Formats: sequence, C-alpha cells, structure tokens
Amino acid sequence: MPPGKYGMQEEWEKEGDQAINMDFLLPTGIFLKFPVSRNDTIKSIKKMVWKNARSEALFCGLGDPDGYVFTCINETAEREELEEESRRISDVRPFMCVLRLVAREGDRVEKLTNAQISLLIGKGLHEFEAQKNDEVNEFRTKMRAFCEEKAQDRQSLPWQKWMEYSFPCELEPCCSLPQSLKTKNIKKIFINVKFEASDVSSSVVDPHDLPLVLMKSALKKKATVFRLMRQEPEDYTLQVNGRWDFIYGKHPLCQFKYIFSCLRNGQNPHLTMVHYSTVTKCQEEQVLKSSASKPHVLPPSNHYCVSVVPLQLVVQAGLFHGSELLCKVVTSSEVTVSSEPLWNQKLEFDINVADLPRMSRLCFALYGVIEKTKKPRGTKKKNKKAVSVSVTRGDCPIAWVNTMVFDYKDQLKTGEFHLSTWPCVPDEKSDLLNPMGTVEKNPNVDSAAELLIHFPNIRPHPLYYPPLEKICDMERNGDLSLATKDEVGLTCDKFYILKEFMDNKNYTEFFEDEKELLWKLRTEVRDHYPESLSKLLLITKWNKREDVVQMVNLLRNWPDLPAIHALELLDYSFPDPAVRSFTIRCLRKLSDDELLHYLIQLVQVLKYESYLDCDLTTFLLERALSNRRIGHFLFWHLRSETHVASVGLRFGLILEAYCRGNIHHIKLLTKQNEALGKMKALSDFVKLGSQKVTAEDLKQCIRQESYLEALSDLLSPLNPSIILSEICTDRCRFMDSKMKPLWLMFKNPAVEGDMVGIIFKNGDDLRQDMLTLQMIQLMENLWKKEGLDLRMIPYGCLSTGNKMGLIEVVKNSDTIANIQRNSSNSAATAAFNKDALLNWLKSKNPEDKLDQAIEEFTLSCAGYCVATYVLGIGDRHNDNIMIRETGQLFHIDFGHFLGNFKRKLGINRERVPFILTYDFVHVIQQGRTNNSEKFERFREYCERAYKILCRNGTLFVNLFAMMKAAGLPELTSFKDIQYLKDSLALGKTEDEALKNFKVKFNEALRESWKTKVNWMMHSLAKDNRP
Repeated sequence: MPPGKYGMQEEWEKEGDQAINMDFLLPTGIFLKFPVSRNDTIKSIKKMVWKNARSEALFCGLGDPDGYVFTCINETAEREELEEESRRISDVRPFMCVLRLVAREGDRVEKLTNAQISLLIGKGLHEFEAQKNDEVNEFRTKMRAFCEEKAQDRQSLPWQKWMEYSFPCELEPCCSLPQSLKTKNIKKIFINVKFEASDVSSSVVDPHDLPLVLMKSALKKKATVFRLMRQEPEDYTLQVNGRWDFIYGKHPLCQFKYIFSCLRNGQNPHLTMVHYSTVTKCQEEQVLKSSASKPHVLPPSNHYCVSVVPLQLVVQAGLFHGSELLCKVVTSSEVTVSSEPLWNQKLEFDINVADLPRMSRLCFALYGVIEKTKKPRGTKKKNKKAVSVSVTRGDCPIAWVNTMVFDYKDQLKTGEFHLSTWPCVPDEKSDLLNPMGTVEKNPNVDSAAELLIHFPNIRPHPLYYPPLEKICDMERNGDLSLATKDEVGLTCDKFYILKEFMDNKNYTEFFEDEKELLWKLRTEVRDHYPESLSKLLLITKWNKREDVVQMVNLLRNWPDLPAIHALELLDYSFPDPAVRSFTIRCLRKLSDDELLHYLIQLVQVLKYESYLDCDLTTFLLERALSNRRIGHFLFWHLRSETHVASVGLRFGLILEAYCRGNIHHIKLLTKQNEALGKMKALSDFVKLGSQKVTAEDLKQCIRQESYLEALSDLLSPLNPSIILSEICTDRCRFMDSKMKPLWLMFKNPAVEGDMVGIIFKNGDDLRQDMLTLQMIQLMENLWKKEGLDLRMIPYGCLSTGNKMGLIEVVKNSDTIANIQRNSSNSAATAAFNKDALLNWLKSKNPEDKLDQAIEEFTLSCAGYCVATYVLGIGDRHNDNIMIRETGQLFHIDFGHFLGNFKRKLGINRERVPFILTYDFVHVIQQGRTNNSEKFERFREYCERAYKILCRNGTLFVNLFAMMKAAGLPELTSFKDIQYLKDSLALGKTEDEALKNFKVKFNEALRESWKTKVNWMMHSLAKDNRP
C-alpha cells in the first residue's frame, strides 16, 4: 500500500458534533447505512439500528438487542468487540465507518469486565493470552484468585472497617498542634455540622477531642431542638462537605488534615453527619459480581556452559548475582558481519553448576569490532596490555540482553532460547554487560537483533534448585561445624574494627581481609548491628554454595529491620529470594501512610524482579486491595509506565489483577482516564493546530458536550478525596511556556467559592518533579514529628503517562519574577529591587496580618533553603520561586537535581549552595536592617531543619537509590547519589555536619549578588512587555 492517510482518523480528530455516515452489517445479512452523531454512544447507535431494521426484511430474525454486540476494526488494525456501550463512537475511533453486529458469545459480564479492564490499562487482555507463556498464564490465574478472594473478604467487613478501606483518614504526622498555633492559644473551635438533608448547626469542641465527642454534641443539640429520641454517635461518621474525606476513629480532631488546615487559616470546618445506613447502602452497591514433585537437586560438579548459535560479530557473556560477577566474563570468537552470522561456539564459565545461586542471571552483550586506529604514544607492550584489559577500545556496542539461568519453577534451563536484544548499552563502554537491566525479551522483535542460545542438558532428568527448607537442612546436617570454627579466637581488636565498619554509614567497600573478618563475625553483626545486613550480604560469596547456605540460614533468625533499612534490600544487588522475602516481612509493619510515602520507589524496584510472581507484587496488591487510596496511586504509578517496553507486560498484568480485585474502582478510574484523554486532545489542539490557537478557541472546544461530560463529575487523580464536579470553562486557559500546559479550573457546588485548579502537561516527563516533591513532603513530615512546621507546600504532582501528567495549582500565588517586574519600570533593575517582595506582602496582608505573613515567609524560606541544598536543586531563577499571598514561599519546576546545575558556554550559572538573596533577608528582618534577632531565628530554623534531615540521611539515600530503575537522566547510578551523601554528611558526626552547613549558609548569603545577576539576565530574556 503506498504511503498516505487511510481510514477515518482525520474525521475522528475533528471537533464538533458533525454527523458521520456509518455502515452496519447485520447477522441476518442485511446492510444498513445512515448518519450518526460523533457524540452518539454505542448504546444509542444500537437503538437506531433496531429502529431502522424494522422496515427491512428478516427483522424477525433479530432477537433481543442485549444478545448482540458491535465489532469493528480499531486503530491498531485489530478486531474489537464494543462491550462497553457507554462509550461514544468518537472515542472508539473505528478505522473505517463500519460496524458489524454479531451474536454475543460467552459470559457477558466477564467479557464486559475484560473490555473495561483493557480500555483502562491501555492493553488488550488478548495480548497477554497471545504470549503463550506458561509463567504469564500461571501468574494471571494465581493473582486473579488472590485478588478476587480479597474482594470477597472486603464485602463482608463491618461498615466501620469498610470505611477504613474506602476512605482512609488523611492525618497530619503528629497529633499535637505546632508551636505557631499554640501561640494563638486555641482552646475551642467552632465546627459547622449538619445532618443529611437538614439545616446546619454549630458545635464548640476542644481541638484535641475525638470525633466521637463532636458527634455526641451534635446529636444532643439535634435531640433538644427537634425533640427526638436519643441516637448513638457510634452509628454515625463525619464527612467533609463536598469531598470524599471522612473524620472518624481515635485521632484528635486537630490531627485531621482538613481540621488542621481550617485551624491554620482561621476558618470554621464544615462537616456532615452521615448515618451508617448510608454507608452500608454504598457498600452493598459495590458487591463484586463474578461470574509436580522436584526429586532432583543440583549435582556437585560440572562447569556451567552455554552454546551461542547465530548473530553478529562478537558476543560477551557474564554470569551475575545482582551486581556481583560470579566468575570471569567469557567472549566468543569474532565472525564476519552478515545478515545471519554464525558462531556455533560453546561458552564455558568457571563455576560449578552446584555453586550457581538461585537468582543467577546470564548477561549478553553484542558488539562490533571496529578497525583499530593508530595506537597512542607509549611502548608497544603497554598498548597491547591496555587493549587486552578492555575490549571497548575500538569496539562498537550494539545490543544487550539478559536471561535467568533458572526458570520461574526453579528448574535449570535447558534447550534453545530466542532472545530479542535491547539496543544501546550503559553509557560507560567498559561495562558492556548490563546486569541491572531487565530479563524480559525485547517485544519489538521486528526491529531487534535476535540471539539464539542453547542451554545444555547436564543430566538426563530436570534439575531443580533446592527449596529453602532443604538448604537449611544441608546447613544443619554438615556445614554448621564450619561456621562455629570460623568464630573461634576473636579478639577485642577485631570487635572494635567491626564497630568501626558498622558505625560508618558511608562505608560499603571492603578489602579482602576486612571481608573475611566481617564474614567470621556474621553472628555478631546479626546480634549487635542487624541494620547492617546489607553490608554482610554484599561481602557474601554467592558463588560458593557453603556460604550461601550459611547466609540463608542466618537470615531465618535475623531480627526484623525498620523500613529505613529494609528498603535498601530491594535494590538489584540483593536478588536472593530469601533476602527479598525477609524484606517484605519487615515492610509489612509499615502503616498505610508510610507505605504511601514510599510507593513511588516500591513500584520502581518491581523492575528488578526476575519473575512475575514475587513477594513484592503480592505485598503491593494486598495493601492496595485493603486501602483504596493506596490502590489509586498504585494504579497510576503503574499505568504511567505501561508504554515502557521492558515493563509493559509486568505492569499490565499487575493492573489487571488489581482491577479484578476491585471491580467498582474500575468505574472511577475509567472516568479519570477518559478525562485525561480529553485533556490530551485539548493539549494537542493547542500545540499542533495549523493556525495560532487563542484562549477563546480552547474554551469553545471545552464547551462541546463530549468534553463537558468527560471533564465533570470525577475524582481528582492528584487526590481521590477531591471531587471535580464541574469544569469552569471561562476560567480555563493555556500557559505560554514551550509545552503549552493547560490551566483547568473546577468548582464543586457543595463547597461555596472554593475552586480547584489543575495544570495538565503534555510533553514533559514529570517523574523527576514527582520524586522531588515526594522528598519535600517527607522532609516536612520529619520536621513536623520534631515539632518544627516550616510551612512547606509540596503541591500535588502525578505522572499519568508517557511525558504526560497533572500538577496541582497553588491558588493565590505569584512568581517572584512577576512581583519584581510589576514593581519596576525596567526588567534590568527589577531583580535588584529589594523592597518589591515586602511591599507585595504588605499589599496582600493588612497591618494585623502582616506579622503572620512574614513569619510564614521566614519558616517556608528556611525549609526550602535546606531542602534545595540537600537535594541539589538546580536551575533556580525568579520564575520558578513563588510566594502565596499568605506569605509562604515555595519552589516549582524541578528539572535539575543532585547538583546538576545549569551551565552556559561552559560556565556554571548557579554558584550558590541555595537561594538566599538580600530581598529575602529584607522580608525576614521586616524591612529593618538592624533586626538581627529575626535573622538569627531564621538561621536557627535552617540549622535545626538540617540536623533533622541528617539524622534521617540513610532513608533519603535509600529512596533515591531505589529510583535508579526509573531511568531518570540525572539518576542512573550510585555516582549520582554521591551528591546526596555529601550534602547529608553521611559518615560524619552531627557537629561536623552542622559546621559544614554553616559554611554553606554563609556562602549562600555572601554570594547572593551572583544570583541577582542571574535573575536579571533571566528577566531580560523573558520580558515580554512592550
């Protein structure tokens, strides 16, 4: 077929409610043709078909409409059954305007559910079936049974427990009021409480009272006014007006985020008393409607080998356990380039089969040898030596691929395997092999080189890796004596050395004699330094069966670790099943709020798992099916990366399992997905329009029926407690930055005057922003637990797809650049106007509120100074630092972090550790140059905040290390995390760390004029004034 555009794609991309002529093929052999609206649903089109068919022959041959379903050829040239009949034809987008009506077959409910799941996760379930992969099929069967069982258990919960699942409480980190609120001496709060379909009444309670006290007070007042019989407060719960946010349980009222926010802003909370009968009715509506022995263990000897058959040039192969190379790398001979090069060569590894650890992975790299150029100066002998040490000189990396040595059933692989390779290799050519990469084959087989390898049959019968119980029996039966001998004759000096190893948080590389000593003292490590398990695992000889047996047995009696240390063990360096099982055992103690804090990382380390069925997947599904808020964010973190070829299958299967365990949630998530689809269409309209699009054009587009319907009555993906009832078309616009983000405003009739703003970005990867804001949120929680509330604004940010996502609008705020430009006649001098910020705050805050606004500015400025220094946030200019009218300062746009500062013409544009300009100091000192007391208090806030972060430095390092799997450009290896270790002074005492921070603080203040010059240049470049 010659190049060109075919089908109806251009028609579907048009906006409006135009009619389209459709062809219909009926099962009776009758052909119909009539126009339909682009906004008609499949259900309404079916009614029209029946209406038109009445006047045709053989109409009596048609049965009940529900017995039929439309099919079409979709955009991907696949036959699709249109089971979801609420979809509009313009959203279905058939390739041609032809619908065929066929009789329904099979379980309609099952097919409808399958269609809904396929539409929601962006992958047809038939793709999983087409894999014809036993591991995929067994995983789907097992996870479906597991998730549906969880769903059944959930439906039998009492209403209070069901509330905990559906609407988990949104709580502050601690239950006491911060110092800033204590100074207001708040002893009582007025809360407006109404009953369903009744008038509002107010109650006065202590902020530290439990919700039960408030409900008792409201019921008592209701009984007095209406002379009703006494009702029990235990039969009610409290709902925040206009939100799916509930106040219940044994937490003081002031710990609930909504109440806390009202106290902070001087507002009266508005709540509704909801009777349990309303809750149980909602619960009932969500009822789920669901339609070999291993006799042989590894032999004691034989070298492990594999035969390479066809492909190109040179193949390098290595056996790895995590990041550890188990034996020497082997390389094939060179062959001439051809379409199907052939080696027919056996690659033998210097390791016994019996010594292969369970999670051994075989890593291949394919590279071409380029004709060597003239050798550099030096002796001929030296150059030869250099070439022999590294094959990368004169080499051209082509592709890589990994595969497990044992399959998912613990069986040693035998026979032929076709491995579709992945293009590119790690940046450093000295590391051709990529053990950190996926063990999945490249699904894009048409564009990938394929490697055919053959695993030999070592024995006539299948060989299995022994189960954990058998490994421990081996240790008890013969190897225990070896362990006890090793531990004899240990001196105090050696224990002192051990203490030095363990106390140094930054110490991970050991000499051979240190490794030997640490291994001998492994029981002491377990008994006295259990949190240093990772160090012991790193020095374990995983290519030595006896050591593996002893380590696995030791792990069985290892005390549980706190999450801060357990998270580290999910790195790809620790793949052993016993280690990962131990880690999940430790993580089960995480509260739901804690798990939400770490969920981004837990999803990323799924990429390190070698098999579909693993403890981490089961753990995440179990917790997601026990708390819908966790389920919501787990869904979006997975859904946003289903387009990534290396994880698309794994993430798609987990999403399918989650959906089957929560059929009701599919409806809510589908609504969000449809809204995001419309947002993307609007964004494309603005960015790709053939002529310049105005804000009015955008509003006109939103006013179409299909857009208004899709963008109303949904839960916010950023926060599922917030209801986006109605889009405010007149308040929507697009921003003037490169990617033309959409600025969308929503209102909720139940909340007067309170609007919710969302920015939709299409074309930017928001995952780095999401990670940075997660860290700022975590910092804020750690500070609050220590009684330090620095008034941070970790606004919502969520990646929802390939370079696509949402950002929360922080209302009543402006950039420093705008404030400075609006107070100056010249862009060149605007950045140097030190009075601009203070004057702006004065204009927004009358005299009695100005002191509080300056206090808010001081606290938040301290928090962001410390946060941006620790995280190494770069590209800081006056257009990505903002201030709220209440005084809170906050940073936005985190495109550079971990010390990756912007450079221009080879010159570092950012030469200060963090932003602390003299106009900031001018506000902090209330406009008085001699107000050193205020500035010293600001400095104390900074130092106190920094010390708290240093005490939790290991947590931040571990969380960033887990994000290596995300593939962020500025976070790909442990070298990138070194900045974080240095900024948090890991391995140093608190006094040493604080001394270093004081130096950085003084440097930021002293060099702030350089920031001003940078801001001036930025303002000149961005100044659009006539």
